[in-house]
Amino acid sequence: MSYRITLIPGDGTGPELTKATRRVLDATGVNIEWEIQHAGVDVMEEKGTPLPDQVLESIRRNKVALKGPITTPIGTGFRSVNVALRHALNLYACVRPCKSYSGVRSRYSKVDIVLIRENTEDLYAGVEFDEGTPEAKRIIEMAPVGKINEASAISIKAISRQGSEQIIRYAFEYAKKHGRRKVTAVAKANIMKYTDGLFYRVGREIAKEYEGVIEYNEVLVDAICMQLVQRPEDFDVLVLPNLYGDIVSDLCAGLVGGLGVAPGANIGTEVALFEPTHGSAPKYKGMNKVNPTAMILSGMLMLRYLGEEKAAHRLEKAVAEVIQEGKAVTYDLKLDRKDPTAVGTSQMADAIMEKLRQ
Repeated sequence: MSYRITLIPGDGTGPELTKATRRVLDATGVNIEWEIQHAGVDVMEEKGTPLPDQVLESIRRNKVALKGPITTPIGTGFRSVNVALRHALNLYACVRPCKSYSGVRSRYSKVDIVLIRENTEDLYAGVEFDEGTPEAKRIIEMAPVGKINEASAISIKAISRQGSEQIIRYAFEYAKKHGRRKVTAVAKANIMKYTDGLFYRVGREIAKEYEGVIEYNEVLVDAICMQLVQRPEDFDVLVLPNLYGDIVSDLCAGLVGGLGVAPGANIGTEVALFEPTHGSAPKYKGMNKVNPTAMILSGMLMLRYLGEEKAAHRLEKAVAEVIQEGKAVTYDLKLDRKDPTAVGTSQMADAIMEKLRQ
């Protein structure tokens, strides 16, 4: 079987990571026809936008996309290509496996957590009003007197029943499909009793449908940050609203060695997009230096999504073996980050391809 897949190189170090990942995926033997589309800061001048319409059209047509990292500006400017893609394509579920691999420097060795984050609403819906705007003033006037300082910017946190049902049910179905034992819902319902309270209520309702099959519990977001550091092996599948999921997923990545080994998938009702969870690291652009593991493992998740389980298993095994051997790995995977034997992005990809050929 052959697949036509949209490939978005991204910007910064994205193109070299994408090139390495494409070579590795082709080496698995899965027949993929790549349709290359460009997005990010590098296309701004030419197209006037970092996310041209043709990129979205390509993904909708092919149903599956693999994307390199894209720079997200801090402060003003275009909000985020990543967020725009999630909203435009209704990629409601962000799936981020955080798994220990022997050879990766970490304080822990037995972590195997899958974090599932609601991807389209909450504070990341982008309903914000700057200080002094008429909209901000109206919202301040609606609040009890003195509750909100008059010189405030306002961001709206919206948690819907539909969005909560969709993501929590996805988490339970994921756990059931992959032989997982427990789903933990994470929020701050002791303080945000209506928004986060709704998320928990929906979780309890859905959990009843899986009684005797999947265990369910709830942990407050601040408490889980402590518990994950103390005993990460206690957790299995986590499901969270958007903002908490973004923060806690980075914490989970830290448990297994960092964002360099943390893949990601964004799943919708019609399409799916796979990408590493780290940023574009523009200061290393063109230096053939950055770790391709997260990008390659994101490709592995894509193969699983396509039903290419054998190829996905072979690829993950090849990556794990290269990391465990510790020879043909990038500087960040060496015991000493200044180790002169560290290899580049493309050379680590070569080593993984060699494992695939064995």
